[in-house]
Amino acid sequence: MAPHAALAEIGVPYELVRVVRDETGKSSDDYLALNPSGLVPTLEDGDLVLTESAAILLHLADRFPDAALVPEVGTAERSEVYRSLIFLTNTLQPCLLHMFYPERYGTAGVQEIAVAAAQEHFARLDARLEGRSWLAGDRRSVADLFLFMVTRWGRRLEPPAWDRPNLRAHFLRALALPGVRRMVDEQELELPPFAE
Repeated sequence: MAPHAALAEIGVPYELVRVVRDETGKSSDDYLALNPSGLVPTLEDGDLVLTESAAILLHLADRFPDAALVPEVGTAERSEVYRSLIFLTNTLQPCLLHMFYPERYGTAGVQEIAVAAAQEHFARLDARLEGRSWLAGDRRSVADLFLFMVTRWGRRLEPPAWDRPNLRAHFLRALALPGVRRMVDEQELELPPFAE
């Protein structure tokens, strides 16, 4: 979702290709040749084949600086984008994956621990957004696109991540971005009633 939204925000032409998996969950041999992990997403940009959402987001931000997907190099705001993006991808996203797929991670109790950790992380993010529109500075960044994605993933929590006031406001601000709205439409994602 986040790299797709970034491409749409930038406004460059792109082609989406659905990754098809067999009944065991294995990706096709063609896809595994591009991305041996078989995970999504994978970006093909000329001869460059890039995996990992955060890496793709930062690549797109650097490749298309006019889209202003990250603040200027050397600023505190740029460092905040890095911190936010790394937290979201290295800390929060694994919690959500443990919550969604506990059988992949071993022993009993994995899901319960992951749910508690995810709730704590979303609470911290909600507090961090108090009095601000975006995670870093006064403009949206790639970190905000990633936060939109994981906030939507957090709809399965009880209470859902977007029930927190600052996360809900952020979700709605991000949804108002043309690229995010285009991504939602192209992926035919279901939105919560408060966002329709």
